[in-house]
Amino acid sequence: MAKKVINLSFGRVQIIDNILVAELNEGVLFNIEENNVLLELGLQVFKGQPYGYISNRINSYAVNPLIYKNSSAETNLKAIAIVTNDSIGQKNAMLEKQFYNDSNSFGIFETLEEAINWVKENIY
Repeated sequence: MAKKVINLSFGRVQIIDNILVAELNEGVLFNIEENNVLLELGLQVFKGQPYGYISNRINSYAVNPLIYKNSSAETNLKAIAIVTNDSIGQKNAMLEKQFYNDSNSFGIFETLEEAINWVKENIY
């Protein structure tokens, strides 16, 4: 399914169609610097085309919710999805959603397949 896998110091990213699917490392603090790396990757890979981002939360890590202010400013990033089937993870994702400017473009899902389908519907 993945066209390409990119390993980063804080996790790995799969590129599936027009979607970046990130699986971050256990214990990472995902901050503005790491988010900027992903935003830059989106610009390089998709070259100005609309794309989506999925955080596939298979590991436990912390997210600075202020990253969503930066992400909101990226005009080609059309949808963000969080995948978690953990109740605490879902509550955290609901909190993060409040920091994103367009809550209709921010989804929370229990499976990667659901997230991929939703993002594909929302990036065009």
